[in-house]
Amino acid sequence: MKRSLDWRNLQFFLAVARSGSLSEAGRLLGVDHATVGRHIVSLETSIGKTLFERHLRGYALTRYGEDLLSTAEAMDREATQVAQASSPLHGLTGTIRINALEGFANFFLAARIGPLLVDNPALTIEILTIQQIVALSRRQADIAITVTPSEDDRFVCEKLTPYYLCVYATQAYLDREKLIKKPDDFSSHLFSGYVDEMIFMRELDYLESLGVSRKMVRIQNSSVQAQMEAACSGLCMAVLPTFVAATRPELVPVLPEQVRLKRHYWLITREEEQKTLRIHQLCNFIRQAVQENQQQFAL
Repeated sequence: MKRSLDWRNLQFFLAVARSGSLSEAGRLLGVDHATVGRHIVSLETSIGKTLFERHLRGYALTRYGEDLLSTAEAMDREATQVAQASSPLHGLTGTIRINALEGFANFFLAARIGPLLVDNPALTIEILTIQQIVALSRRQADIAITVTPSEDDRFVCEKLTPYYLCVYATQAYLDREKLIKKPDDFSSHLFSGYVDEMIFMRELDYLESLGVSRKMVRIQNSSVQAQMEAACSGLCMAVLPTFVAATRPELVPVLPEQVRLKRHYWLITREEEQKTLRIHQLCNFIRQAVQENQQQFAL
């Protein structure tokens, strides 16, 4: 005889569905992975269905798991709203995961998230800055901030702000190397940039638009911070967001009147969570922070 559904088991189910692994779910819930595994087995036994396919790289939802997920998330939203309404602080609770490109996350958002946490002591914010965008469709993140809107109608995409990029180098580099009078002159200079196979968005392939051969990008990595540090060392040049380069006064923009690339940051959420209180309020917080600091992106 099947046992009745246990809400606690559903909470563990949601954590595994969103994170894709027992260990990560355990970290989010403050327990060990074995405890998570026991709750998943208990839930599958109670409903008589296999909810996850077990792979070496993690846990993936089965068709039955996908069906249960929408119901469990609706229950979770209701439970969260009840908890927030009954809280004397009326604060946001739980964990929200934001996946954002490194420039926005490290050089803008991280320094401004503090007041939100002070006002909501039961809220945890996770900011992922890996270059490959974490899939919202697999619940690996709640909010994404990227440079390319999704074409999937399950997501809501809005332009957050335009920003600009220029070529930067130190004055010592410019004094030492070949004179740069026009954009074509960039082709003979050494650059730092992204690892070739990690340029997963056309909007991030800055150097190709400048006519710089990949053989001249001899310092390749996945980090804007590392690219900037290489340029700051005087070894090479780099294409950087202007608001990021502004943090290092030793960097000089090169031909800024001729070479100034424009991109947009997009704020992306799942359509079904538009009315979820904590997602809604965090998106509003991000929008307001960007609006209040618009001049930083317009450099």
